[in-house]
Amino acid sequence: MMELRHVRYFVATVDAGTVSGAASRLHLTQPGLSRQLRQLEKDLGVRLFDRASGRLELSATGRSLLPQARDLLQRADALKIAASFHAQGRLERLTIGAPTVTLTDVVAPFIATLAPDDPTVDVVGLDGSSPGEVLRRGVDLAIGTIPASVPFHEMSLAVLPVWAYVPAGHPWASLGSVALDDLLDEPLILLPPAFTARQAMDVAISDKSYKSPIDAANGTVAQALAAAGRGIAIASDDPRFGLIPLAVDLGDRRLSIRLRAVWDSRHPAAITLSGFASRLGHFIRDRYNVPKS
Repeated sequence: MMELRHVRYFVATVDAGTVSGAASRLHLTQPGLSRQLRQLEKDLGVRLFDRASGRLELSATGRSLLPQARDLLQRADALKIAASFHAQGRLERLTIGAPTVTLTDVVAPFIATLAPDDPTVDVVGLDGSSPGEVLRRGVDLAIGTIPASVPFHEMSLAVLPVWAYVPAGHPWASLGSVALDDLLDEPLILLPPAFTARQAMDVAISDKSYKSPIDAANGTVAQALAAAGRGIAIASDDPRFGLIPLAVDLGDRRLSIRLRAVWDSRHPAAITLSGFASRLGHFIRDRYNVPKS
């Protein structure tokens, strides 16, 4: 008989891209995971992967069955959540998926305020993924900037600024804001394309270009480089290293990102998730003194 955990391993391997990557995420050995995948193929009577030159790639059959495998896991997770919800009368655990910066600066501080009778919250860092992709991985509540579509519900949480960070001794430090065109004349320290602050900046410059940009792995490193005098860091992170945040003036508005909470309308605890998202939104707006929209 086919085992559900084997289906989960199949999907995890596809998402990770390699058996070794999936084994690490699943806390299994690589040979052990390989055996489980072969067992699933034996149980189904089909070949899910093509194995050649030591590489594992989805077969045509695997690609065809993948959406059904994801749907099966989603339904199984929903059944487990629904059973727990009905048995306990409340949601015991809640998983939030969000970009790394959002988890660090927004979600983690919010978790610290939860009451003993609130759900136990787990988090998953997911940069560059759409809400649908995040929720299909078993996350209950996705936090990001990409709008949702049916069957998902969304709630606007807050509009957060994207800052240009400069050292305290910089000539612009006392200005409070800087025009985008002036900023583009300076060496900038930019985050990877999957980060929302970088995406907002890329959209804002339109057909313009950056002047000798420096790439940084994340907002903390970007600010560290700015503190070292290597350029101006563009990030939405909380300030570090004594840097001064400057608003980026786009003429008719300031550079920002709109943070959204997204959940599946079919979730057995959808009403609970809506209330949880509302509380998170209030927390963010109070913490940063920013508007909802």
